[in-house]
Amino acid sequence: MKQLFYFILLIAGFSSIHSCKDMLDEDGDPLLDLNDTGGLNGPRALYREITDKDTLAEYHYSGLLVTKVITDSASITDIAYSGNKVSQVSFNGFLDLDGNGKLDKDSVSYSQLFTYGPNDRLETISENRSVFRRPPPVPPATNLGPQTLLRKTKSLYTLKYSASTAKLDTIIMRNGPDVSGTPFAYISYSKTAYMYLGDNVSKVVRNYGPMSGTVFGRPTTRFAYDFWNYDTEISPFTLLPGAYKISRLLSTEINDRESHILSPNNPKKLSVTDLLPPIPSPITRTTNYNYDPQTYMTKGYGVNYIYKPF
Repeated sequence: MKQLFYFILLIAGFSSIHSCKDMLDEDGDPLLDLNDTGGLNGPRALYREITDKDTLAEYHYSGLLVTKVITDSASITDIAYSGNKVSQVSFNGFLDLDGNGKLDKDSVSYSQLFTYGPNDRLETISENRSVFRRPPPVPPATNLGPQTLLRKTKSLYTLKYSASTAKLDTIIMRNGPDVSGTPFAYISYSKTAYMYLGDNVSKVVRNYGPMSGTVFGRPTTRFAYDFWNYDTEISPFTLLPGAYKISRLLSTEINDRESHILSPNNPKKLSVTDLLPPIPSPITRTTNYNYDPQTYMTKGYGVNYIYKPF
């Protein structure tokens, strides 16, 4: 069943065709469709990720800093800064938490606080998350009830870096239920390991399991994500803050499939593999990219990337 879910999400995440969306920014100014024109010259910002059916993400800026991201079903991510460093990310909206390729009907609200160490390197992210659900109607009413708190959780993410390369090496998550009147304790964990080919992420392995006190139990879920055949052109995601990209990857358990957004270039092949079966069977996708004259990628895996000038 897990592999079926991941097959669905790969199709949903990477399969669509060219879009002809509205080419105006939030101020009503025309954007350049980089697939059809000579592209931009000079500083630029990533403005939209679009498919033929929807706008996957729209980025809003204050000066040179991205401060708001609008995603599926008008979900909103607000990004706050301390100087030029991301200090807090707040999300309100809907996510695909069960990995079936569709947004859940339950709404999600979370806030993440970012802590930095020496050399302004991100070291921890603390998260408080609430999930809300509309209860079924009570006769004679026919409408669902108002959004009601379903559960609350707390998570702590610890980031470790390679001593030799300074690249992100692991992210360890500790998670537990936040129940009023009950002493808080972490009861589950995940450990994500990152491997590289040059500066590009080539493989990500994430293990999930229970924990008791400070002891991690045997993993109960293990997935690997591989990224191959990188080009030498520029990824659109190089224009986004690194801390926001980490937050995006941590927003759901399935978002590790997007770990290539940490890379400066673009992978032409990717796969996801459930590592628990005796004979793992990877699910693979490939693409050909389009680029603009400044070598920024403009289309891949069915997603078009729209830029705007700074």
